[in-house]
Amino acid sequence: MATVKITEGLQSLGGKSREALARAGITTDAQLRHLGAVEAYVRAKKAGHGVSLNLLWGLESALTGIPWREVARTYRTYLLLAVEDRERNG
Repeated sequence: MATVKITEGLQSLGGKSREALARAGITTDAQLRHLGAVEAYVRAKKAGHGVSLNLLWGLESALTGIPWREVARTYRTYLLLAVEDRERNG
């Protein structure tokens, strides 16, 4: 398995989230920031490791500094539509 170097400075993400990202080939903060929450989530989901929407909320929270519960409440529809669009259009 890839060495997990990601999210050292992104406090919202725990070990399981870091592992799911590493399995998807995302192993650095820079990669995560470049891809953004939606793309990183879709890649982790495609890697087939049973990720939940909590990962999406956590990624967005980590990147924006907005608490994950607020992300889930306020940005839920936007993020879900963005994931749907990304998955549909590749």
